[in-house]
Amino acid sequence: MVDHSYADLSLAALYDSLNPWGPGDDFYLDRVMSASSVLDVGCGTGRLLRGARAEGHEGRLMGLEPAAAMLVQARRAEPGVEWVLGDLRARRWDGHDFELVVMTGHAFQELLGDDDLRAALTAVRTALSPTGRFVFETRNPTARPWETWTPDRVHLATDPDGRQVRVWHEVDGSPAGDRVTFTETYEGAPWPQPRVCRSTLRFLGQGALSAFLADAGLAVVEQYGDWARGPLSAGSPEIITVARRA
Repeated sequence: MVDHSYADLSLAALYDSLNPWGPGDDFYLDRVMSASSVLDVGCGTGRLLRGARAEGHEGRLMGLEPAAAMLVQARRAEPGVEWVLGDLRARRWDGHDFELVVMTGHAFQELLGDDDLRAALTAVRTALSPTGRFVFETRNPTARPWETWTPDRVHLATDPDGRQVRVWHEVDGSPAGDRVTFTETYEGAPWPQPRVCRSTLRFLGQGALSAFLADAGLAVVEQYGDWARGPLSAGSPEIITVARRA
């Protein structure tokens, strides 16, 4: 999960261990390799763009990330990418810059307010080329994934010094409309006592997503329920959306 905990250097260093490369990364990498210019919004440690360079991508790659600690990880690994500190709303785009804009790791769900969401989507539209695509995913609210975020489901990670860290999540109360607040707890040798981070994510359904995209001048062209490009249904874990300029 991408959240504000990763503003901390020690936690940012754990991200790739907690989130190993998987089918979602393969899905996005395939898209990236087919585009000559790519903007990765909320790029985190830069794993996707690093993977693209390793696969031979020779075009323009830009990673945009609001957490400086995450960019520290990205810049250590791949100097051949434009790593930019900031977010869509704070940066001015000249227009028609990118064939592909992506938001991975459920970063889209961190856009909590309507105004922030509309501003971000408008910036995406400005950054896209006339034939460009915007690809992102959000957890499907009808599948109620937060019900599995319980302390008994412990994830293990290894820090850069080889020390094991235990991580678990716990929902804070009941969902408030389309927002879910939860804690993420880190326990292990790097810290004298557990580190607890609190985050809120927004769960928009298929109809609400389409409405926000339309308001920003974007139109849905493809939508899937999983990384194998299966159809979207009530039980699908993801809402994976491909949009273009309307």
